[in-house]
Amino acid sequence: MSPTSVPKPKLRKVLIIEDEADMCLLLNILLDGKEMEVDHVKSLAKAQEYLSETPPDVVLLDNKLPDGFGVDFVQFIKKNYPLVKVVMISGFDPSASDVALENGADKFLTKPFTRDQLLQSIRGVLN
Repeated sequence: MSPTSVPKPKLRKVLIIEDEADMCLLLNILLDGKEMEVDHVKSLAKAQEYLSETPPDVVLLDNKLPDGFGVDFVQFIKKNYPLVKVVMISGFDPSASDVALENGADKFLTKPFTRDQLLQSIRGVLN
């Protein structure tokens, strides 16, 4: 079998819903080269549009967004796109973890987190 015939691993589609440019850039850097195709939106309204066109494998969802709270949006994702995994990310309020998980988030990551914690969270919800 020649090296060119080895199948490439499937790219996993990741949607980042985050309004802070620095955090979004950091997430993109952390996920670069990890067999993930990463897209980004800055609001829940844009996230709804994106999801209706191309549901990703995983959503990295910030809690505090300009047009609402991620903990509330988790229910929308799970109701309309049950196969999409949700990793909630927040530094805003540690008690948001309980609400996010009750609303259907698959994982909760508290800021700050390490690259390994991020990758383990994404791989964990995908497997």
